[in-house]
Amino acid sequence: MTDNVALQLYTVRDETAKNFKETLRAVAEIGYHGVEFAGYGDFTSKELAAVLAELGLKTVGSHVGLQQVEQDIERELHYCLEIGSPYLIIPWINKDLLTQEDSFKKFTDQLNEYGRVTKEHGLTLAYHNHDFEFARVGDETLLDRMIAATDPALVKFELDTYWAAFAGVNPIAFINKHSSRIATLHLKDMTPDRKFTEVGSGTLDIAGFIEAGQAAGATAFIVENDQPAIPSLESARRSFENLHRSLT
Repeated sequence: MTDNVALQLYTVRDETAKNFKETLRAVAEIGYHGVEFAGYGDFTSKELAAVLAELGLKTVGSHVGLQQVEQDIERELHYCLEIGSPYLIIPWINKDLLTQEDSFKKFTDQLNEYGRVTKEHGLTLAYHNHDFEFARVGDETLLDRMIAATDPALVKFELDTYWAAFAGVNPIAFINKHSSRIATLHLKDMTPDRKFTEVGSGTLDIAGFIEAGQAAGATAFIVENDQPAIPSLESARRSFENLHRSLT
């Protein structure tokens, strides 16, 4: 199972800002087999591919801002291809795109089009949630509506389990409901006062999330801590070790 455990590098962004390659080396030395990118430092795609090969790390996905996709999706897809990323993931949007009806249709149509182009390159487009996508519209959440309005063959979803739980949604029930659309899972944990903490050190049912994700066919389980209260690499280490103990 730990072969499918990756680190979202946003967790260690303070370290990558100082030395991107050495941070990747430290992540590999912790035991992570994969990483998910949220920026590439100053590396060209060929340079970064060489670093990943040297360190024995695989790319499980890449977060690429909507504005970058809009500006040049071909460039972003070619970078993903070069570094072996199976997913181009849109990590965040302005919530107005979902809460205004005309904007909602325009955005979901846009996702379908980007999904088509992404699929033509042999990759998959996915969308990563925060908490606002779980605002309710009648009997549905905005994320339910997004899923219904996008083509299952073209658009998948990376469920951030922390933000689902933060919004009062049961992540396991959500995964089960939308199992055919779940590409990967973000694993985070939550303190009793609803702050970020290391995976396995908080209140969330991480084992249950993993079990549901495995049943849904999720391809990676990605550790993240948005705001580590301890040094970020130590946070990444503790999460990995907690997961390793619980899964072996």
